[in-house]
Amino acid sequence: MKRIAQDIRSGQLGNLYLLYGEEAYLRRQYRDKLKKALVPEGDTMNCSVYAGKDINANEIVDMAGTMPFFAERRVIIVENSGWFKSGNDQITALVKALPDTTCMIFVEAETDKRSKLFKAVTSNGYAALCEMQDEATLKKWVMGLLKKEDKQITPDALNLLLDKTGTNMENIRREVEKLVCYKYYEEGITAADVEELCIVQIQNQIFDMVEAVAQKKQKQALNLYYNLLALKEAPMKILALIARQFHMLLQVNEMKAKGYPESDIARQTGLNPYFLKKKYIPQAARFKQPQLEAALRTCVEAEENVKTGRMSDVLSVELIIVSLSA
Repeated sequence: MKRIAQDIRSGQLGNLYLLYGEEAYLRRQYRDKLKKALVPEGDTMNCSVYAGKDINANEIVDMAGTMPFFAERRVIIVENSGWFKSGNDQITALVKALPDTTCMIFVEAETDKRSKLFKAVTSNGYAALCEMQDEATLKKWVMGLLKKEDKQITPDALNLLLDKTGTNMENIRREVEKLVCYKYYEEGITAADVEELCIVQIQNQIFDMVEAVAQKKQKQALNLYYNLLALKEAPMKILALIARQFHMLLQVNEMKAKGYPESDIARQTGLNPYFLKKKYIPQAARFKQPQLEAALRTCVEAEENVKTGRMSDVLSVELIIVSLSA
């Protein structure tokens, strides 16, 4: 991403970019920065945007071969095509011989680095990984957002904000905007403000539920479940997230037992290093390996019971929480 910022500052822009990775906020941000740098304001003739898995590759090839209309370049943005996993020979051939007057920007959540298209883009252009950011980077970013609004936040409030929102930058940005509006006439944001205003993401609520189960706090675990139901979360979605949480804890426990360093555990599980160290490792330590394996089996059995009609979805999840926290 530093390379893209450098290209924009210097004005020496390439004609082929790929923005990929799980952090959607960064993908959108750098897409918009590139578009602004490449397309003059008000030029609607020379910028084409394609999105989704039903994009016509022939149309893109034709557009790429069309000279720009009274402009230096033609810009084509392709989003979430799926081609970096499923493959597309036409587009692969195109990026290998892209006209100098055409600039292509691919924006993809998922890619396969072994694919021909990914290799073609990295050989002929630049691929920027938009990954989840670490704790220090997120804190610095939040402080920057607040500084623009002449606001300050206490260290406790900042930690609480990240605990509630998770590491998703779009979630964080929305909550920061709410805090800024809420404290319109005041400069400082406190932990009490965050507690009162900010929403706990469902994954964090699932984490708290499993934590309550680990500590045998059955009433607290059930209350968290009922809160999610009140927020119209589907019981089967909650079940899937509970199963995912136990699966993550099982992986963390196994790798810790084998002596893996935290950096390797984070990479192999896909967990943010900040939350791995602060939450997942301590929570995994509360369970023994057989308990985690049994919990996963219970989740599978509950799903089967619902799908075969032997039990309602609401009751099946409730019984899981009761049995595991008994």
